[in-house]
Amino acid sequence: MASAEEPIPLSALQHAVYCLRQAALIHLERVWAENRFTAEGDVLHAVADKGGSRKARGVRRVLALPLVCHRLNLTGTADLVEFLPGPEGETAFPVEYKRGKPKLHRADEVQLCAQALCLEEMTGRPVPQGALFYAETRRRVTVPFDAELRALTESTALDLAAMLVSRRTPPPTSLRSRCRACSLLELCRPDAVLRPVRQWRDRMLARALE
Repeated sequence: MASAEEPIPLSALQHAVYCLRQAALIHLERVWAENRFTAEGDVLHAVADKGGSRKARGVRRVLALPLVCHRLNLTGTADLVEFLPGPEGETAFPVEYKRGKPKLHRADEVQLCAQALCLEEMTGRPVPQGALFYAETRRRVTVPFDAELRALTESTALDLAAMLVSRRTPPPTSLRSRCRACSLLELCRPDAVLRPVRQWRDRMLARALE
């Protein structure tokens, strides 16, 4: 099981926004399962994980850059960070590779924003925006790190830290559509966990109507 003193992986924030129970199963109980979506993600990250640095048109591009934020106890690796030249020095621009296409929830944006918080602490310079590159659309989506996204990212990090300290996996709150895309569906079994709760609720309702 994870220790409360261990740094929180940046990827855990993405998991937590998607589903806090999923984050607990992966990072607290060390449960994992592959499906088509996770396999496609592994292939997409294979090139970035090799690391390396090069410069083109004045932009320094660093692959697989290790990141850390001591303030929020976060650690991880950025797929790509572009360091853009400016009059006051370089400005970091993180780029995260993702399979599929842009999503309705903000899980990917939170993971990217957490990278920005790390880069700000490490470089001492503001990181105003970054980008998500989606394999299905082959396009970058620019993500501004505004106050709302920063607040969501920090609150997610605090929720994760509290969960790790408690060492308790939260129960599922509902059976949602995103459960079908989760590689942990068979291990999580949200319907089996929720069924007794629904049956008890139905019994109480029936008694109240008698």
